[in-house]
Amino acid sequence: MILGARLRQLREARRITGGEAGEEIRASHSKISRLEMGRTGFKTKDVEELLNLYGVTDDGERATLLALAKQSTSLGWWHIYHDIVPVWLNVYLGLEQAAVLIRSYELQFVPGLLQTPGYARAVVHLVEDDPEVLERRLELRLARQWVLRRDAPPRLWVVIDEAALRRPVGGSGEMRRQLAYLLEMSELPHVTIQVMPFASGGHAGLGGSVTVLRPPGDELPDVVYLEQLTGGVYPDKHAEIEHYQHVMNRVVVDATPPDRSRDMMLRMLREV
Repeated sequence: MILGARLRQLREARRITGGEAGEEIRASHSKISRLEMGRTGFKTKDVEELLNLYGVTDDGERATLLALAKQSTSLGWWHIYHDIVPVWLNVYLGLEQAAVLIRSYELQFVPGLLQTPGYARAVVHLVEDDPEVLERRLELRLARQWVLRRDAPPRLWVVIDEAALRRPVGGSGEMRRQLAYLLEMSELPHVTIQVMPFASGGHAGLGGSVTVLRPPGDELPDVVYLEQLTGGVYPDKHAEIEHYQHVMNRVVVDATPPDRSRDMMLRMLREV
């Protein structure tokens, strides 16, 4: 998706049609459309030829885009969960593992990367009754969290609505463990947690949860992810991406600062 979006930007900037780009790599206009929408993987040779056609000479940008082309056809570690991972989630997992910055606002639940096993189990159980599938989904959710423990982890900056922290998902005991874990994770240098208090009233994030992921390199655009009940949406128009970036910026400003957010979570922990 990231590579396709960038190639579309480069093509449009040079006023080259999809048909002309297709001829360059001996393909149809529809294939160029599928490539640019992230619906299929890329051959490195095709990307090299398109970059030549689009006049991309910067070594750094070429290296980044060619690396993405190679990654687009490789299987991630989550492939072993293919039986429970739909296409829209497979895309997100790849983005999450590759991102250098993940920003999100969560309205209903603690973000998946910061959930305790007990809290995660309770959340998954809300939509899954099959014990075997539940365990598989839980295993996948917890495996995702290793991205924050690896060498060179992404920067994670989340704003959690007070409603999510007041809702005792999994019971009061599990919520105490979850709040304690959030406090622990907030001490990591690459993790920032803010609370959006009820006292803020109306704010830019009330429309729903949103995640903005920043891929590696300075040449590629942010990716916006909107999770829905039965799927995920990736707005890809420039104006839409800018809108959600603005929403995240507003939410960060309106939320309680990180140090005072820790104080809020400590008070909630004592109250549970």
